[in-house]
Amino acid sequence: MYIAGSQLFAANSTMRLCSPYNSLKSTPNHPRAPIMTVTINYQASSIKSLAGEVDSLLNELGVERGRYTGGKLVARTPITGEITAHVNEISPAEAQAAIDKAHAAFLEWRLVPAPKRGELVRLLGEELRANKRALGRLVSIEVGKIASEGLGEVQEMIDICDFAVGLSRQLYGLTMATERSEHRMMETWHPLGVTGIISAFNFPVAVWSWNAALALICGNSIVWKPSEKTPLTALATEALFERALKRFRQECSAAPDALSIVLFGGRDIGEVLADHAKVPLVSATGSTAMGRVVGPQLARRFARAILELGGNNAAIVTSSADLDVTLRGVAFAAMGTAGQRCTTLRRLFVHESVYETFVPRLKRAYESVTVGNPLQDGNLVGPLIDGAAHASMQKALSEARAAGGTVFGGDRVTVSGADQAYYVRPALVEIAGQVGPVKHETFAPILYVIKYRDFDAALELHNSVPQGLSSSIFTNDLREAEAFLSARGSDCGIANVNLGPSGAEIGGAFGGEKETGGGRESGSDAWKAYMRRATNTINFGRTLPLAQGVKFDVA
Repeated sequence: MYIAGSQLFAANSTMRLCSPYNSLKSTPNHPRAPIMTVTINYQASSIKSLAGEVDSLLNELGVERGRYTGGKLVARTPITGEITAHVNEISPAEAQAAIDKAHAAFLEWRLVPAPKRGELVRLLGEELRANKRALGRLVSIEVGKIASEGLGEVQEMIDICDFAVGLSRQLYGLTMATERSEHRMMETWHPLGVTGIISAFNFPVAVWSWNAALALICGNSIVWKPSEKTPLTALATEALFERALKRFRQECSAAPDALSIVLFGGRDIGEVLADHAKVPLVSATGSTAMGRVVGPQLARRFARAILELGGNNAAIVTSSADLDVTLRGVAFAAMGTAGQRCTTLRRLFVHESVYETFVPRLKRAYESVTVGNPLQDGNLVGPLIDGAAHASMQKALSEARAAGGTVFGGDRVTVSGADQAYYVRPALVEIAGQVGPVKHETFAPILYVIKYRDFDAALELHNSVPQGLSSSIFTNDLREAEAFLSARGSDCGIANVNLGPSGAEIGGAFGGEKETGGGRESGSDAWKAYMRRATNTINFGRTLPLAQGVKFDVA
């Protein structure tokens, strides 16, 4: 998601923010810039109950009411903290049986030509386009995202469907030169099997789509275990997939039952998915702690893992940075989605020559950004997902103070009609180095700001955390930019120049290194993880020469 211009701030109350260089004399590198006028609107109207709207949206999206009434899995909205539904869970034995059915579906689906499989994904994209408003609204209610972010998540789903449809005609391998005459050597790619998907609350449906769209065109069936915190968007997505599947059967071709299954439940259901012998691949998104459990489970049975885990993402603001661009990039990356993206900016290294100019501007942005009901226009920061997230944030801030940090913001914000919800003002912490909680990911809007003098020293600090997901540098110096992207630069899976670390597009492979897990989802050649590769050699001659000059003649 991109926030342009004054959209970074809310509207209807005026505040003057100076250009980064207004206190400096004009120089060729730092010209004086005009004063910006930004309007701010503090929303204070009481939030009404959302349970009725949730019921209406689920009905519109085709979810049967019996699926979300009377169950034991409690669904809440972080916007008010109220209960919105009770979803039916399944037992481990039922999960085992469901996976067996998905395996049977795979045995049929793998025989359908890939371009025809792409037709199913095309139809899914059409259903998502037709229901973008309703599903986006449900995402906002269930996760607490502002409206444009809820819609943006559904757009990601549409985008990956478009990508996968084209990819369904491009699942090609290489032809290699062979040392033997009258031989041909090549590689072919085949469907792998049931693809397990374990997703997190913060992108409840986009991550499913990254995996599902590719798995389906690659010839696999899918079994999805969504976060217990976001079951309703999973129900809605399942219903839209079933609509697409029905159209596929009517318009295109036969398709097996149990091609896509959703498993609702807790950790025990995730363990079934990770342990089942008929699931050769599990894509798991979540914390590093979760990955430490799932990874060894899969390794014990030699199954594949796509792990997308924690990210303690950083940016470097150099002496040559365009500070207007930097302010926009840093503010969204650090505060957007209430700091609950795996790519959220959590560490910021600012060169000493621009520190006293840039950091006060950034504080003013933190002070002015509107926190409140994310469904209401003008608010840019919604709630934390629950009380545990709030407690984790406050614990990290206490540790930062104990380590000598100065905390700006971080207080709980009272929102009328949302006494059970957890709204907070994003926190900026000025701290002397990477001490205390700085090296650990806290899934909340906390930005640690550190002053630096030497670029190489800042780069070393940037890379000295266990995680390696996303990163960025703000600079107008070509050498610094190229060094950051080079082998000695950022050690993350994503490295950006003059934009923040969050807001990735589906065209690139998404994932990171070190404790982030090493997996890749979405674009580029990530599809290869969902297929098995076979190397084929064909002898079309009348002799049998052996490779490497081996002689083995028999009478």
